[in-house]
Amino acid sequence: MDIRVLQYFLAVAREESITKAAESLNMTQPPLSRQLKDLEEELGKQLLVRGKKITLTEDGMLLRKRAEELVGLMEKTKAELTSSDEGIAGDVHIGCGETGGISFLAKTAQDLQKKHPLVHFHIYSGDGTLVKEKLDKGLIDFGLMVGADVSDYNSIMLPVKDIWGILMRKDCPLAQKESVRVDDLRDKPLIVSHQSSQGGEHFKWLGQELSQFNVVMTYDLLYNAAQFAKRGFGYVLALDKIIGTAEDSELCFRPLAPTLEAELFLVWKKYQIHSRAANAFLDQLQRELVS
Repeated sequence: MDIRVLQYFLAVAREESITKAAESLNMTQPPLSRQLKDLEEELGKQLLVRGKKITLTEDGMLLRKRAEELVGLMEKTKAELTSSDEGIAGDVHIGCGETGGISFLAKTAQDLQKKHPLVHFHIYSGDGTLVKEKLDKGLIDFGLMVGADVSDYNSIMLPVKDIWGILMRKDCPLAQKESVRVDDLRDKPLIVSHQSSQGGEHFKWLGQELSQFNVVMTYDLLYNAAQFAKRGFGYVLALDKIIGTAEDSELCFRPLAPTLEAELFLVWKKYQIHSRAANAFLDQLQRELVS
């Protein structure tokens, strides 16, 4: 399976048209159609449903996901190998969840770019499972993990912590409290992250299964959950410093009691051979940690 043919396949999946894909690839339609047919014969699977608009079969959708990963890794590797030897240049890829701790990495990135303007950064957002998946496949250099088990990776603990609490409307009964306890939440509609609903620190804090509480919604992005909280839909179990709760906001944040903190780690694969740009970022971070 040629990486070039995978690029052709991705172009067709993106354009939903062999004609438009051929134009974007600066080639004619017949050879592109032949390449795709050969790919299907090689794999023994139908990948495309041909019609007015090209759609993907179930096998085609799987190949698209894998092809995006393979092509992305190839382009990342090519960029690293062709970077200039005269100075530090290249791309640094970081995966992270929603956390105020990203501001610490932002400062490190800014300080590094002042010294090496040809270093560029790419941030990928997702939960811990997605970040680990991208790390394991070599698609990112580093992951910013929030309160997770990082024993399978090399890691650096950052000197900042997130605080768990409840995001809610300012006119909610619990907003009158300085902090929120487990008993305060037993009869309240809860909104929790998908990752939280699958286990973690919250179970220790809650003292029992999450199923014993009234979970009315789960979320991936806290911004989206906050829109439901503004409508009074429920109380969001969330990290602080992600959603603004200034005076003009309808929302407020109250920490949990007893306090539940989330440690932050920058992680990378064990035995990872980093690019010069990624190594420079790691060196800059370590200098800032001791300064």
